[in-house]
Amino acid sequence: MVTCGGDAPGMNAAIRAITRIACTKNLQVLGFENGWNGLITNTFRSLTPHSVGGILHTGGTILRTSRSLKFKTEEGIKKSAETLADNNIDGLVVIGGNGSFNGALELSKNLITDTKIIGIPATIDNDVFGTDETIGFDTAVDTAVVAVDKIRDTMVSFKRVFVIEVMGRERGFIAATVGLAVGAEIILVPEIKFDKNKVFESIREKRAKGKRSGIIVAAEGIGDCQKLAQEIEENTGAETRRSVLGYIQRGGNPSARSRLLASLFANKAIELLLNEQASRIVGLQDGAITSIDLETSCKKEKPLELDLVKLAGILSR
Repeated sequence: MVTCGGDAPGMNAAIRAITRIACTKNLQVLGFENGWNGLITNTFRSLTPHSVGGILHTGGTILRTSRSLKFKTEEGIKKSAETLADNNIDGLVVIGGNGSFNGALELSKNLITDTKIIGIPATIDNDVFGTDETIGFDTAVDTAVVAVDKIRDTMVSFKRVFVIEVMGRERGFIAATVGLAVGAEIILVPEIKFDKNKVFESIREKRAKGKRSGIIVAAEGIGDCQKLAQEIEENTGAETRRSVLGYIQRGGNPSARSRLLASLFANKAIELLLNEQASRIVGLQDGAITSIDLETSCKKEKPLELDLVKLAGILSR
């Protein structure tokens, strides 16, 4: 197996589950280290039920990860395929997000041997097509909600408006979910082009009704949040601050939900490999653990539930 791209709480839980389930099936488990770079350099460790003990509750990934520029080259893909062949790898489980799966798809097209590749979606962005939820998303949302609740105390005390920037360079799944959960007055996501003047107008209206403080949850991909905070203050008179939650959303102990998904996804991945399935990603759809074609997942974009943003607006009145 290999963990790629951005780390997500619950990756270790997936590593643990894959190893222990595979070993009950008399399979040998290897963990490539440092993401795709581990395949390029043929760096791996043997994993056993004992060696993955004590990691279920920990964040990050014991196999470590990286964003490998070399893997994106023809040479890197070729070397990775050679590593799989040289080590007689029958199945490779890729734990990661969209970028990892696009890499896995490219690798699958350049294999030397009949190695079967299965993807397990683990990313706080929750933007993988084919699964309603990814490993780590629930934890990241919980982390952000706790942080916003703490910010609310100083917000109310100073009667300020806070623009709280959460992760999401291209997608707004975290922002939409966190915004609804914390009762944000406004949610800004990359999927919806927003009009600054309407933001100013909304804040002025709320201040006219006596509401002196407020929360705006914004995905980092919407633009310059610091500039937005300054413009809000200039155009509404409301003292406004920006707070960037940043990488704390990726870290920490995985929630029960993230651990559960990791175990269920791992079980499905091993099942697919034993049934000679290849180029699939595991997912959660309508409450059931299932799988879809890897290429389909890579080529399609998961839609954001815009109703969450609309509902948040209704509830903030």
